[in-house]
Amino acid sequence: MELIDQKTKKIMEECKERARAAGLQFENETLEYIVSNRDLLELSPKYMIPTLYDYWVHDVEVLKEYGKYKLYPTNPYETVINSRPAISFYNSDNPDWLNTMIFYHVLAHIDFFQNNIHFKHTWDEDFVGMALADKRLIESLRNQYGRWVDYVIEFARSLDNIVGFYDTLFHIDYPINKADLSPIEYYFNNFLQDELKAPQHQIFSELGKYNSLLANNTEEVANSTFLADITMRYPEFDAKYKKFIESQKVPAVDLLEFIRDYSPFLQKEANQWMKTILTIIRNTALYLAPQVRTKILNEGWASYWHDELFRSDEKLRSHEADYARVNANVTSIFRLGLNPYAIGLRLIQYVEELAEKGKLNYDFQKIESIEERETYNKKTGEGKKAIFNLRKYFSDFTLLNIFITQEFVDKYDLFVVGMRPDFERQTIQYYVQSRKAEDYKKMILDALYHPPYITVDLNKTSEKLLYLVHHFEGKQLIKEFVPDVLVGIEFLWGGEVQLETTEIIIERPQSPTERPKYRRQRILWVCKDRKVSRKNI
Repeated sequence: MELIDQKTKKIMEECKERARAAGLQFENETLEYIVSNRDLLELSPKYMIPTLYDYWVHDVEVLKEYGKYKLYPTNPYETVINSRPAISFYNSDNPDWLNTMIFYHVLAHIDFFQNNIHFKHTWDEDFVGMALADKRLIESLRNQYGRWVDYVIEFARSLDNIVGFYDTLFHIDYPINKADLSPIEYYFNNFLQDELKAPQHQIFSELGKYNSLLANNTEEVANSTFLADITMRYPEFDAKYKKFIESQKVPAVDLLEFIRDYSPFLQKEANQWMKTILTIIRNTALYLAPQVRTKILNEGWASYWHDELFRSDEKLRSHEADYARVNANVTSIFRLGLNPYAIGLRLIQYVEELAEKGKLNYDFQKIESIEERETYNKKTGEGKKAIFNLRKYFSDFTLLNIFITQEFVDKYDLFVVGMRPDFERQTIQYYVQSRKAEDYKKMILDALYHPPYITVDLNKTSEKLLYLVHHFEGKQLIKEFVPDVLVGIEFLWGGEVQLETTEIIIERPQSPTERPKYRRQRILWVCKDRKVSRKNI
């Protein structure tokens, strides 16, 4: 692996200028590396940070990818990392014209990473540097604790898909937290009123003293002087303040965080090192979470801009047929399965067209006439503005849920494919099951990443028992995985674990003419002393 040469770097810098002129926004510093086909296999999503901690399951996954590559050799084009500076990897076999196209694709990814609000908590992080520090820390722990480190990583990784990603974003947007209350704020808002029950004239008198200090000193001097006076008059103030802050801390928002902060087993001095690993796993999962939740929009955005910018680039000349073939391979709609590049690209183009014609406003929505809706065109010129708003505010769910309409499905001849057995030919028949927008939307939404929602029941949880509740959202837990995960949680908690969940029970029909019936059954899984059992509740 090595940095691209100066000639190729010059092409990248020219692409940056054209991309910025088109409206893309990204930091100037980027790093580009040339790697082989086989090396690119190791840079797959979620394992693509070169400095990320080593983990034996990762090694197994890479070996599997190598096996696949031997059977079905492919030419992976690029991998880009949301880091500071952004890092991208390019295939050593790519010609200059192909690299130019890919540079536009990568720059659009970087623009998306650095402007979409779902990545907000990553904007100030040097993740590659953090990952390197984490890797070194884990190596030092391995030298002390051996394979126990990998066991803790494995147990923590079984929970990293349910970290509180949206809660993290919420607290960034709404950081008001009583735990962040300064001593001065606590004194006026709580201590005087709740602890001392001070009359109104005393509160105004104290405010006057503080404002007088601020008028004659810097804020830092005024605060220290005022706090010194408070402590002298009320010796219990510091203890009351600390107790208040402790009671007002925001509760844990996900299971991994709860176990890290409240597990009796992890609180023991000999096990404190395990909390470090849980923190690393959780931070890594939170950093990579937005990529999973914006994959369709992100890939569509990159595909839109590589096509938009490369088709007007002089390096395309004499390579039009080559580009058409490559672009078709990337952005063709699959009749079976989901191509995020294709659906994302067409949704962005569809939104741009709607905005250009003024069809995103309320006046258009009120029109009932089919003929009038088809001919409606206000020529607003706001298409690019609309798609840049998509890039800034939307995720896959919001994009698909709002803009997969019947018009969109008809425009691109989309449909839901059904399967049925052909007993005569001993094959599976595929057929068009539905062309309705609602059915197509449901199929795509069901394919999105949707981790289970699991919370801790604090009323039933104790030092010897961790009681978990899975909130059923239409999908049951994969039963084969539950026992191993519970054994890992039991180890981290240091006591019995119970998990309340819902399973779908199929009642077989009594005759061929009857259809099967489905009902929900609440189930309690119990893990004690590494033995797992389940029962109906």
